[in-house]
Amino acid sequence: MPVAGYKLHLIFRLIILYSFAIPASSYVMELGPVNKLVRCPGLYCGRELFSNGSWSNCGACPRGYRTNASSACIKCNDSPKFYDWLYLGFMALLAFVLHWFFIDTTSKRRSFCKEVLVLHFSALFEVITAAVLTLLMTDPMGSLAVQSCQTEKLSDWYTLLHNPKPNYDKTLHCTQEAVYPLYTMVFIFYALCVVLMLVVRPWLAHFLPKHGRMSIYAALYFFPTLAVIHAVFGGLIYYSFPYIVIILSVISNAAHFAYKLDQSMRFLIVSTVTDIRNVVIILGHWLLHAYGIIAITELKDPVFHSALIALVPLPAVFYILTARFTDPNKLHAD
Repeated sequence: MPVAGYKLHLIFRLIILYSFAIPASSYVMELGPVNKLVRCPGLYCGRELFSNGSWSNCGACPRGYRTNASSACIKCNDSPKFYDWLYLGFMALLAFVLHWFFIDTTSKRRSFCKEVLVLHFSALFEVITAAVLTLLMTDPMGSLAVQSCQTEKLSDWYTLLHNPKPNYDKTLHCTQEAVYPLYTMVFIFYALCVVLMLVVRPWLAHFLPKHGRMSIYAALYFFPTLAVIHAVFGGLIYYSFPYIVIILSVISNAAHFAYKLDQSMRFLIVSTVTDIRNVVIILGHWLLHAYGIIAITELKDPVFHSALIALVPLPAVFYILTARFTDPNKLHAD
């Protein structure tokens, strides 16, 4: 290569390296305190405004704050949307339904009795009290109203996975509750449910048979499980819970009928109408199914979407009408 060509090639490479090096070094310096707001790297890194008008280092915003498009930490003053309230209601219903399921399972009774009803009402009291206390403990304290940050996308639930690494050097930790307070409210609710259960239920267990204590042990297992599931899959559940409710209500409805030995249409109808326990179970399935429809539609078109609730009994009716076609005794191997 000629000397002149080699010098031009070297100068060209130095210009490229210099043009990339200057922004990189200045970008690192701008991560620290600044007098004028400068955007931070990453989706959730922000700066706090000091009293003297300067801005802090890039980092996680305080609890109850969220970064905006300019990387300034702003206080969450929004109110939860209708869908957010439905999500919180789903998490409360999940704990309530599991309570009733394990009370009914451990009692090993085919009909309601006084002892089982006492446990059911105790679980209802515990869940309602825990939900009210959770709302009172959430900002603003002492009020049933809630100040929140609006959920915009799935990554808002998993800020831990979006900590940037400027210049491929050190990781900038900006993990925060971008969906404040939907994430922590559920943990507080679960903790209060456990505390209230341990306060109320053992006192009742002195007056109840052994199965009253077994429901306590079951709850001590499923509440930690629910907490772990929420910690890992909270965002996925937030966006999919309406479909989860509908699918599980249909499957549970079919399982309830399938446990009956007599699968004739007449017996299924008569047992459903005459047995109080079956009536309560079927109504519970219908209410959950209606809840799922409301969560999916959000009643944006009140007239049409309210009419969809009339379809709630359809899975039960479909099972009763088609049960005789799926009777294993009528299947013959050729």
